[in-house]
Amino acid sequence: MATYKKRGTKKKKINKDDLSYLAKESTTAEVFTSLDEGANKIEKFLEKNQKWIFSGLFAVIVLIAGYMWYDSNVIQPKEQKAIDEMVTAQKYFDMAMNDVDEKKMNEDFEKALNGADGKYGFKQIETKYGNTKAGNLAHYYLGAIYYKQGNFKDAVSELSKFKADDDVLQPAAFGMIGDAFMQLEQPKDALEYYEKAANYAKNEFTTPRYLLKAGQVALELGNKDKAKKYFERIKEEFKNSNEARNIEVFLAKASH
Repeated sequence: MATYKKRGTKKKKINKDDLSYLAKESTTAEVFTSLDEGANKIEKFLEKNQKWIFSGLFAVIVLIAGYMWYDSNVIQPKEQKAIDEMVTAQKYFDMAMNDVDEKKMNEDFEKALNGADGKYGFKQIETKYGNTKAGNLAHYYLGAIYYKQGNFKDAVSELSKFKADDDVLQPAAFGMIGDAFMQLEQPKDALEYYEKAANYAKNEFTTPRYLLKAGQVALELGNKDKAKKYFERIKEEFKNSNEARNIEVFLAKASH
């Protein structure tokens, strides 16, 4: 009797590449499943909270629109009005600074302070338009006038309120505060503000000017090392400045 050998199914050998591929496929499937689950959760969250979400978005839109309206209809017109008022005060300030006669100078300063020709002076501009750029600038002018009049405490008070992102005007304000403190015989405070003025922004006008003043006050306070550092900066960084002309004299004083 003929017999037949039963043919079995040969198992395919799985190599490392196949395992790697299967692992990747499995991982990819898990990632997509996770993303689907996450998307479903977000969708359910949005459906559940859409009322609050849309209310929040609407509130933000209202706030932005309100600010734009306020800026266009309140802030900008107020800024322009303040600038228009300041023109006259600034005119008398400039006249006073150029006056040779002391009496005339004081008269022009008075008009700059309290107004003239139907326009506000810096005092009124500071009070009425204090939150505008012109109102901020009024602090600078008031401080400068008070300093020229010998009212050094009020000069410090006004100049300390002035804030400007300007590489010349802000250092000048710091420097004038330093000058006022020197007049008040407070050299330590003066040095602090001369340093602020010198370090605020590097330029050929204010930086060497206040480095020299800081160095001179440091010498007066007996801090020769600090004074020498400031004088050396003038010599190295601002050799063409007026302050550099006699800098060797100051360096000699700081070295002995």
